[in-house]
Amino acid sequence: MKNKTAQALALTVVAAVALGGCAATSEPGASGEQTVSIWLDDNTENPCFAETIKDTFAAEGVTLDIELKTDWDSLTKTAVAGGGGPDVIMTPGITYTLEYAKAGVLEPLDAYATEYGWDSTIASWALSAGKYEDTLYSLQSELETMILWYNKSVFDRLGLTPPTTTAEFDAVADALDKAGVTPFASGNAEWKGVNEWFISGLFNGHAGADAVYSALAGDGSFTDPGFVEATDLITKWQQQGYLAGGLDRYYTTTFDEFLSGFGAGDYGMNMEGSWRFSNIDTFFSAAGNEWDWVPFPTKDGRELYSIGTGSSWGINASSKNKDAAAEVLNHIFTPEIQAQLAVDCGFAPGPVTLDASMLEGLDPRQARLYESVATAAAKGDYGYLTWAFFGPETDQYIYEEIEKLWGGSITTAQYLEGLQELNDKERLAGDNPPLPER
Repeated sequence: MKNKTAQALALTVVAAVALGGCAATSEPGASGEQTVSIWLDDNTENPCFAETIKDTFAAEGVTLDIELKTDWDSLTKTAVAGGGGPDVIMTPGITYTLEYAKAGVLEPLDAYATEYGWDSTIASWALSAGKYEDTLYSLQSELETMILWYNKSVFDRLGLTPPTTTAEFDAVADALDKAGVTPFASGNAEWKGVNEWFISGLFNGHAGADAVYSALAGDGSFTDPGFVEATDLITKWQQQGYLAGGLDRYYTTTFDEFLSGFGAGDYGMNMEGSWRFSNIDTFFSAAGNEWDWVPFPTKDGRELYSIGTGSSWGINASSKNKDAAAEVLNHIFTPEIQAQLAVDCGFAPGPVTLDASMLEGLDPRQARLYESVATAAAKGDYGYLTWAFFGPETDQYIYEEIEKLWGGSITTAQYLEGLQELNDKERLAGDNPPLPER
């Protein structure tokens, strides 16, 4: 999701199901009308999504039933495990949908991909990410990347230039601190996964996307020097109080608190994802300041965008209306609808081919991001966000165990050795999401 608090739902393995059990939620009506059901998280963005899809979808004999549910992910898992649940299954991301595919509760999508020509509109890396054992089971939506947000008003006042290299990154952080401005807006009081934003950004930016790919593929190691340097840098910043003003504040600061402080100029930068476009203006306009963004700094200054997605979509294998559900999925993933969701609802578009004219009305800074990511992905200049391409246990380890390192109870070497051990375990077990090749 754009706002990672929506991903705070715990990942549990979907129980193996007997598909002959309780039927999925929708049935053909007496008149032959088919209803396709979708369950979504009851958050602030999804009402706009539901309204847009309902207003734009038109297929003879097919109606849409979109429900917003509190704790929708857990409810979906429980229902699907019993042979029921919605026709279209939406999850918080690739790793989550992989669990459904492994449990055998998703319908293969390869025939639909051919029918609708998805290979011509959806990025190849995104289609490969939705596969399990060479079969396509899910489509990825809400393209995400880590970027460096900065308070332009503060930077202009202090005469600072946004960093492009990690060495400049460190120097700018020092300069902000010297000027009495806390370098980074942050806090994990509401979502511990905030911890991995920094690790994900610096692993790809400093150690390098090639190194991340090699480690995930089993050819390299997360104990290599680049990962040590990246981990040490974020640990140094934490210990210097550069994030939120100190660990005690970091652990108790909410999203609204650190974003309000960022807009007001109490903080100079924010290492966060592209999902923040949804409400960044709110915090800056209230303070009368300006914001902007640059690509996440890299060791050599080369522009790189680490990719991932905020949601993943498949079809319930127990659905009575699979063809109609596929028609709905195809509608959602047409470039025109993805662009409309971005402009009207603030959703990050999925990894589909978009014409710049489709994004008219969008903040130029946001449109620039989507165009830049698409260009980079097409050239292979992308990295791998941890929550999208690491195994579920490894991903949880990344943001849980890092706090032990920050607190001084383990060393960088121990942290990375544990990470490597878990990655090897999940890679060999086939628990890692499909990895787009470089």
